[in-house]
Amino acid sequence: MVDNGKNEKLSELLKKLKQSAGMESAAVVTRDGLLVASELSESIDGETLAAMTATMTGAAETAMSELKKKEMDRIIVESSDSKLVSMGAGKKAILVCMVSEKAKLGFILLEMEKASKQIEGVVGK
Repeated sequence: MVDNGKNEKLSELLKKLKQSAGMESAAVVTRDGLLVASELSESIDGETLAAMTATMTGAAETAMSELKKKEMDRIIVESSDSKLVSMGAGKKAILVCMVSEKAKLGFILLEMEKASKQIEGVVGK
């Protein structure tokens, strides 16, 4: 899906996103669950994260469609110590980020929306 030049652009974009928003981890995955680029902490298995994110996103999109609602904007999964946030980055990719429970969610979502548009520009619509 992504050549080396595009992969480098995505990796750099994820590094900047992670630094600016104070995220623990960030990744770009395909809608069929393949890891494209990542800035993950060592404790996270990127391949597993990619597969789970694609499955969650697909299920949420199907649910919204079946309920005759507009397209899903994002998925937020919260635990006692962190949040997992995923959102579409065009028709081909998903941006997924892990943030601490103390993170300012509004700022995180704003930065992710900006990044998702940039990712869409790199991987294509």
